[in-house]
Amino acid sequence: MAELLLISDDPARTARLARDLRNFEGSTIYDLYDDEPYPGPPRLIVSDVKALTSEALQRLRQVLERVRGQHVPYVCLLHDDGGRTRAYADLLGASSLLSAAAGAGALVDTLTGLLERAAPMPAAMQRYGEMAEQFLRKTFVPGRSVTPAEIEAGTKLVASAVQEVDIRSWVRAVRRFDDATHRHCMLVAGLSAAFGGILGLKAADRHHLVKAALLHDVGKMEIDPAILNKPGRLDDGEMAVMRTHAALGYAMLVGRGFDDTLLAVVRSHHEMLDGSGYPDGLAGRAIPDLVRLVTICDIFGALIERRPYRAPMPNAKAYDILVGMGGRLDTDLVRAFRPVANAF
Repeated sequence: MAELLLISDDPARTARLARDLRNFEGSTIYDLYDDEPYPGPPRLIVSDVKALTSEALQRLRQVLERVRGQHVPYVCLLHDDGGRTRAYADLLGASSLLSAAAGAGALVDTLTGLLERAAPMPAAMQRYGEMAEQFLRKTFVPGRSVTPAEIEAGTKLVASAVQEVDIRSWVRAVRRFDDATHRHCMLVAGLSAAFGGILGLKAADRHHLVKAALLHDVGKMEIDPAILNKPGRLDDGEMAVMRTHAALGYAMLVGRGFDDTLLAVVRSHHEMLDGSGYPDGLAGRAIPDLVRLVTICDIFGALIERRPYRAPMPNAKAYDILVGMGGRLDTDLVRAFRPVANAF
């Protein structure tokens, strides 16, 4: 079965696009006007047809009827964003319409999201995902204090989900969350739960690690939503504001019943062993082990997430970046993290 079927009225143009779709192996280009035999059923379909004439529309419909199975995602690339073209694309039953000018990165992001939503979700993970969303909407609300009891409940939820199903399914579940901060929070907590298991931590220590991960970005509740949810890269000024979230989170929680090791993770999860991190420029032994663990999960989670300005990074490439941060991250812990990265 082909991973990706690209239906094209200009195979040479589409071949250039296919070279940039490295996330999807086994792609096949089907020439819309060559009357060649229909390909086998794919997992994903993209039509890259520049001129959606009545003939092209008829041919596209015939191909889709022959090869598109039930629930197979189909993206229609639009070279002309006019109303007539969009109406034609809607008639084809596209799962998503995307401007061809958006580029390969946007297409990869769209296809990845469609695959995640189309894939069946285990009933248990569906339930955990819904519970996680309810927990986040109730707990991580700007202007509201977070209590130790609430975080304890959220920690048990994440730990149970990862243990009962698996980390891969948990990641799939939380990737469906619309709120980027909530998605990242639960992703890092799940990665930490899996990492604690790989390290063979005792149940109490593993629980503490997940709790720290769940809290690590709590300071983002105090960041201006216009910066937090900006659909693009932050400029230098906006990045300076974003970097205050670590100290803000610490200030939110100190004196509210959270122990010092958890507070250290909230404040210091962006510190680097070579002293290049923030907010305090800690280095070496000044960075506790719990912080080092969460930092690795935090960076890996950020790399494999969807972002408005880039597609999610393949897990192997994300792990290679961790390896390349030798001197800034704990090398032994990065090596131990490999089975978690490989779990996808």
